[in-house]
Amino acid sequence: MGHVSLPGLDAHPHAQAVLLPALRFLEGEEETAAGGREGGGGRGPTHAYLFHGPPGVGKRTVARAFAATLLAAGAPTPEEVRGRVERGAHPDLTWVTPSGAGEMLVGDIDQAVVAAAARTPFESRRRVFVLEDAHTLNDQAANRLLKTLEEPPPFAHLILLAPTPRELLPTIASRCQQVRFDPLPPARIEERLREERLGADDATLAACARLGLGDARLANRLAGEWGSRLRERVEAFVRGAVSGDTAGRPWLELLQAARDAGTSAGEELAARVAGELELLPAKERKRHEREAVDAQRRAERRARGGALDLALRLAQLWLRDVWCVAEGAGELVYALDRRPELERDAAGRSPARLREAVELVRDTRLRLTLNVSEELALESLAYRLQALLAGAGSEVV
Repeated sequence: MGHVSLPGLDAHPHAQAVLLPALRFLEGEEETAAGGREGGGGRGPTHAYLFHGPPGVGKRTVARAFAATLLAAGAPTPEEVRGRVERGAHPDLTWVTPSGAGEMLVGDIDQAVVAAAARTPFESRRRVFVLEDAHTLNDQAANRLLKTLEEPPPFAHLILLAPTPRELLPTIASRCQQVRFDPLPPARIEERLREERLGADDATLAACARLGLGDARLANRLAGEWGSRLRERVEAFVRGAVSGDTAGRPWLELLQAARDAGTSAGEELAARVAGELELLPAKERKRHEREAVDAQRRAERRARGGALDLALRLAQLWLRDVWCVAEGAGELVYALDRRPELERDAAGRSPARLREAVELVRDTRLRLTLNVSEELALESLAYRLQALLAGAGSEVV
C-alpha cells in the first residue's frame, strides 16, 4: 500500500493520528472496488468528526479532501469523484455555512443536514455533511442537530469545523471524534508567503506571518494591498492616541475600513446570486431573490464586524509590541517592519501603563460583541488611550 495522506495534513500530528487509520481503511475499499485485495486496514471512519483549531490552519482543505476520500471509496472512478467534490458538484456532499448574522440557524441544517442525513446516498456508499463555523450553531439549531449525532444512519458522516470544542454545546462536542489542528508556526507561514508573494518586502512578510497568529489566510490578506491599508489605518489610530493627537478623529478611518469590507462582501454575494438566478425556473426566482437580499445583509454585517474586530486586534498587537520594546524584549515584537515606530512609541513610557492599554483594547473588542455603538466605542477607546499614555501617562513608573 502506498503512502496515505491528505493535502495539508502533514502539519498536524494529532489530525494525522486520528484520520490516517480511516484513510487506510478507505484505501482498502478503493482497492477492492478496483479488483485488488479484499478488505481495508485500519479503523473505519466514524460518524462525526470535530475539526478544531484556529482559522487558516487548513481545516477546510483537509475536510474537503477527507470528504472526497469518503465519497470516492468503492467508486469505479475514484479520481473523477474527487474532482467533482473539489468543484462542489457531488450530490452526496453537503457543505453548510451560517446564514445568520454571526450564527448558524435551524433553517441552515433542518433540511440540508437533519432531513437529508436520513436519505440514502445518490451515488456513493456514503453521504458527507460539512458544517463550517459549527461553533455559531444557535441553541435551537444545535438541539436539532443533536438527534442526528446521537442516532446517525450508517452511511452518514458529519464533519464540524470550529476554533475550539469549548465553543460548542458539550452535548455536540462529546458526540464527535475530535481532531486537533495546531496553529501554524510563523516560519512556515512566512515560507508560504514568500512563495505566493514573490518580490514582496521580506520584513513585511515576516511581520504579517507573525501578526496572523497562526492563521495563514489572515497573514496572506495582511500582506496584500487591503491588509497594508488596514495596518496603516490602525497604526494611525493607535499612534495618534499615544501621542495625544486625536483631533483628526482617526477612528473614523477604522469604521470606514469596516464598512468597505461589508460592502465588498455584499457585492460578491450579489454577483454570485445573480449567476444562480439565471439557472432557476422563473417561478422560483422571486423567492430566491427575497432570500438573497436577507443573506446579503447578513453577509455585510458579518464582514463589517469581522473587519472591525481585526482592526482592534491589530491595535492590541501594536500596543503589545510597544510594551515588549519598553520592557527591553524587542526580539519578541511581531511588527518587524515597524521597529523604528515601535521604539518611538515606547520611549519613556511605563510598561505597566502599556499593559493596561492592551487590556483597554481587549475590553473594547468584547464590548463590540454586545452590539454597542461602534463609533462611540472607538471614540471612547481613543480618548482613554490618550489619557493613559499621552502627556502625564508617559512617565516611567
